[in-house]
Amino acid sequence: MIEKLAKWIVKFRNVILCVAVLLLIPGIYGYFRTDINYDLLSYLPSDSESMQAQRILGDDFNLSSVDFLVLNNKTDHEAAVIKEQINQIDGVEKCIWRDDVLDISIPKTAIPDDIEEMLYSGDSTMMIVTFEEPTSSPKTMQAIAEIKELSDEDCYLGGISSISEDTKEQTEHDTPIYAGIAVVLCMVVLYLGLESTVAPIVFMLGMIFPIIYNFGTNIFLGQISYITKALAVVLQLAVTLDYSIFLLHRYVEEKKHADNETAMAKAIQATFTSITSSSTTTIAGFVALCVMQLTLGRDIGIVMAKGVVFGVLSTIFILPSLLMFFDKPIEKYKHKTIIHELRKQPQFVIKHYKKILVAFILIFIPFMYGQAHTKTYYDLISGMPSDFPGIIGTNELKDAFDMTTTHFVLVDDALSTAEIQQMSDEIKDLDGVNTIISYEAFVGPGFPDSFKPQVVKDIFENGGHKLLIVNSDYKSATTEIDNQLDQLDAIIHAYDPDGLIGGEGSMTRDLINTTNTDFAMVNILSVALIFVIVAITFKSFALPIILVGSIEFAISINMGIPYFTGTTLPFIAGMVIGTIQLGATVDYAILLTTRFKEELENGKRIREAARIATKRSSISIMTSGFSFFAACIGVSFFAKMDLIKSLVVLLARGALISVVSILFVLPSLLVFFHTFIEKTTKGWPKGRM
Repeated sequence: MIEKLAKWIVKFRNVILCVAVLLLIPGIYGYFRTDINYDLLSYLPSDSESMQAQRILGDDFNLSSVDFLVLNNKTDHEAAVIKEQINQIDGVEKCIWRDDVLDISIPKTAIPDDIEEMLYSGDSTMMIVTFEEPTSSPKTMQAIAEIKELSDEDCYLGGISSISEDTKEQTEHDTPIYAGIAVVLCMVVLYLGLESTVAPIVFMLGMIFPIIYNFGTNIFLGQISYITKALAVVLQLAVTLDYSIFLLHRYVEEKKHADNETAMAKAIQATFTSITSSSTTTIAGFVALCVMQLTLGRDIGIVMAKGVVFGVLSTIFILPSLLMFFDKPIEKYKHKTIIHELRKQPQFVIKHYKKILVAFILIFIPFMYGQAHTKTYYDLISGMPSDFPGIIGTNELKDAFDMTTTHFVLVDDALSTAEIQQMSDEIKDLDGVNTIISYEAFVGPGFPDSFKPQVVKDIFENGGHKLLIVNSDYKSATTEIDNQLDQLDAIIHAYDPDGLIGGEGSMTRDLINTTNTDFAMVNILSVALIFVIVAITFKSFALPIILVGSIEFAISINMGIPYFTGTTLPFIAGMVIGTIQLGATVDYAILLTTRFKEELENGKRIREAARIATKRSSISIMTSGFSFFAACIGVSFFAKMDLIKSLVVLLARGALISVVSILFVLPSLLVFFHTFIEKTTKGWPKGRM
């Protein structure tokens, strides 16, 4: 079957290439029609308390997306003019300020102290801007961009939506640069490891197809996250480029004994099994992300698993045509390589394999501890560049109005005015709460006759709920705000058992609770899936333990280093890095183990088989691993957002550590546990030391 398919691919290679080129058109269309989500908190489970609150805020109060505009050194008249201009912007639901409920001719001294403290601070005043659509919708993004253009240097827009718009601008600017850096550095590594000067160019030309197909088919998902968009090209290059290397090496080998067409057919046939089997583990790693309650994992998992599938299909169907089309220049233009097969290292490993295993254990223990105790941050704002306008605006809110975090409290509208006022008094007494605003705060004594209570009521009472806005001094994702939210929950539920809290603080608390569960579940599933795949591949019980163990060793070192360097990682790093590093680099372990088995079948002694397997596999492992490293590390020098920077640094470092682990630890394990392997592996060749 595979033989017939290979011959068919070679025979109709030009037709296949033409069809592949035509398919780029819908791929490009799909790319531009796929929306990008810049709000990571929107990936929380729909049944979490904060997301239930966000739905009510959006459906009943038109507060699904809220920002705050700080105006410095403006008169009330100037502020009123700016407010009306903002209200005219498409996508803005309403810009709320004091003149909505009280004419600006009324002096500020007539306003109750709590209201004045919220709206005014020295020479600054604040407006609440609500949007028609959710935070990261294109319409909201465009509206925020127009507000920023409208505002002068003394106006600052702060809040999650504003920061999301900054993220959008930065991502759109940086993503093509990330891709360019990854391509150039991968080509450099390929140039160092391949004799042909032209082959790296052909490989990159071939990678255009799966990348565009992958991004184009994202249209069926509706939207993808900005993290996925920023990293997809880099990761797809890093984890699928070695398939191209496998095919080229086998094609060159087969050409020594046959004409080009026959050689390519044999090369496709010979590499088909190795490419598809090795890609299965990579796909399994990404699929494991799909079970996360935080649906960001599913977003990354589906896109990247799909990318690997397209990479495999492109290698089997499209790359043969390109290699044969450029066959003459590939053969003609050659140079000396710098990345060679290792010669002394394999002998050293086999000679000292017991000492290497002792070192393996001694290193593993402290780094396992470090991995378990590496600090993680969940505050999405702290990882953003300080020069983002949205960050500057958010800091301005904190400095001028003590609004570090805003809670949106929803309770049943059956509660009486007296109950709301009593509940508000209890909330005010909580540590870190500086102001609380509700309809009841406006209906007390002291308001002039020009006060418009119905306008205020429309803002604070809708859909069977009453809204209270609670401003906190505490930052999201801190122990202080978690304790404050717990106390706030207790107070609210004493009056309304079904009361809810929305806003960044509550959503971040749910994010922490969700990802704590996700972390364990995803890592267990990824290990289990890959364990099963390796077990089926080799019909073995021992080999999955050994192969997965050698990669988990590398992951522990990679994730333990931040503990010893005092680095705090973004919350998603532990989940994403573990699965990607395991899925992408266990291929190296499979490659070396397969060669080890072949040498044993050829009659080699165990130690000699391990030495030859390490030597022969080393160039493929190093070229692939170094390409992975280069694609990611180059991006780290340019990335401004800490979330992206941290992920690519971890991926780059993880690739190198995995290469070292496979070339040093795995051969030692194969030799030391060979008897165990023989007894638990079907058809494993007998060997002598």
